[in-house]
Amino acid sequence: MRRRHEYRDRREAGAQLGELLRGHEWRDPLVLGLARGGVVVARAVADALDAPLDVAVARKIGAPGQPEFGVGAVTPDGPPYYDEHSLSALGLRPEQLDRICRAERAEARRRAVVYQRGRAPQPRAGRDVLVVDDGLATGVTARAALRALRRDRPHSLVFAAPVCAPEAAAALKSDAEEVVCLLAPHGFRSVGQWYADFRQVEDDEVIELLEGA
Repeated sequence: MRRRHEYRDRREAGAQLGELLRGHEWRDPLVLGLARGGVVVARAVADALDAPLDVAVARKIGAPGQPEFGVGAVTPDGPPYYDEHSLSALGLRPEQLDRICRAERAEARRRAVVYQRGRAPQPRAGRDVLVVDDGLATGVTARAALRALRRDRPHSLVFAAPVCAPEAAAALKSDAEEVVCLLAPHGFRSVGQWYADFRQVEDDEVIELLEGA
């Protein structure tokens, strides 16, 4: 049985998010799906806005022994981002995470090459760039991606997701002109709890979605 506010899958969530975003006025919009799951949501958003779709890649830097707990994130080329509060709470310093950071950057670069398949990235300068993910939990990957994209001089950077942890959404506003969340429920525990189908998205599906853009 579906719970209240639960999405059937990422495509349904993306359609609802796209419907909301279609009510905004955009300047030459570009939709970037945050790989992997965000690309499925972004496909529906791009369709709703009649905008081009491209991909952004950021990889979580997990705490030692707790890989699912993101204390930072890294993009293919930008500097790593670390959450100072998490580092302090765990008694960690960035240099202690160098090995994990290098491994995640290598994976981010691999994915970027695989997804672009020789295509040049869509230009970002002077445009409204919407970074779309399937949800916002700690926000470390979104923040790393937004900071890297800022160097491309977009007209504005917007982050959008079907469901967000309220605290993470509030904190992300320092890195984006706007943060759009369909749901920001109190008691948020994980992104997956809001989807009936939250299966893992593979590289082949990302490539297929981008090639259909």
